[in-house]
Amino acid sequence: MRVITQAELRSLMLPEACKEYIPPSGAFVTPDAREYLVSRGIALRENSEKPLGMPVSPIPNRGKSTYADAESGEFYAEKPEYMTHLRENILVSKDHVRIRFRGGVDSLEAEVLEVQVLAADQGEAELREGLGEVLRALREIMSAEVNERPLGALCLFGLSADAIHAQTHNLKAVFGIAHPIPDYTMGILAIRLNTLRTRVRELELLAAGAFRGGGIAGRDDIITALNRLSSAVYWLFCRHLSGNPPAADER
Repeated sequence: MRVITQAELRSLMLPEACKEYIPPSGAFVTPDAREYLVSRGIALRENSEKPLGMPVSPIPNRGKSTYADAESGEFYAEKPEYMTHLRENILVSKDHVRIRFRGGVDSLEAEVLEVQVLAADQGEAELREGLGEVLRALREIMSAEVNERPLGALCLFGLSADAIHAQTHNLKAVFGIAHPIPDYTMGILAIRLNTLRTRVRELELLAAGAFRGGGIAGRDDIITALNRLSSAVYWLFCRHLSGNPPAADER
């Protein structure tokens, strides 16, 4: 079992903007480490590694009114095959924009897992763990969308999302490299990271189409989070190419 101590947390140099810390799966956070997080005003979120999507609960049988169409208001005794759950007993067509968005998140999670396996096979433990943080962020985004609750600020690699965004615009100072142009000679891991970056961008566009317009569907928090998540994947790409962690004063 991995043990997270106060010393390890201090070494991460968690920024002031970081409001929560999610330990690696199965890790034990020592009491002094927990006290340190409290003193910093950082919430400790236990990593259960459980799915964060649609809560599964039985739908009460209400006869002809058991299910309701979210768009038309029509009621159904049984769920039509061409429809699926938006939430609880509220149904939409399977090609609804929000369902397409959820499918996009699911597909991206699958791709992140594939690159994690590749990183593990090549002994890139730090990259594997970084991808794990990207995966947890995607699951949190899915959970916030499905449960229609606000999404908290992203914090990855011990950095706030805004800090990551800023670092990707200052690569020379942070990693000692210029903005890289993807090329096959970079190797399979780098190329797969670049592909992940483009997939996050595509998901951001899908989110913009699904959530713009205000009301319950107006989720600027999700759109912004995906914009920052693409920066996070680019950050991993650049760190992998440079072979260097960011300088301490840049964290």
